[in-house]
Amino acid sequence: MSSKFAKESFTEMNELVLPNDTNTFGNLMGGRLLYWMDICSAMAAQKHCNNVVVTVSVDNVSFQRSVKLGEVVNIKAQVTRAFNSSLEVRMEVFAQNLPKGTVYKSNEAYYTFVAIDPHNKPLPVPKLIPESDEEVKLYNEASQRRELRLILAGKLKPKDAISLKDMIQSFNHKS
Repeated sequence: MSSKFAKESFTEMNELVLPNDTNTFGNLMGGRLLYWMDICSAMAAQKHCNNVVVTVSVDNVSFQRSVKLGEVVNIKAQVTRAFNSSLEVRMEVFAQNLPKGTVYKSNEAYYTFVAIDPHNKPLPVPKLIPESDEEVKLYNEASQRRELRLILAGKLKPKDAISLKDMIQSFNHKS
């Protein structure tokens, strides 16, 4: 299986927040944003795999600020690590008020996808090659996030979470 550089799996998407996208307070509905995030992150994952992918998990989505009617949502998605058949995608969400010329970060999240064949069976995915310092950091931390997801899903016992143990030990040595 070949490898790909992280920048090859970057996707960006823009959406205008219209009245049908908002709640009674004029704020973008969280479910609509999650829908857009799923589309954008799936495009990044499919770009990396050159294959169909399915969403298998959504990590904690932090809502830092509401997005208002009339603002433009910009979603940036990039694969942070590829495992065997799964891959993690990080997203950052920004909102832009065009008349005011302001931009702010509203959300971020990690989604996990699995590449599948026509019979819905998992397929191997290309490895990811991080280049920048930030990509290397996200790549290294991805195994910790993955172990935590597997523990929460009941698929990994905490005692077998090697990356998480290493992280905890590094904190203990700093104390």
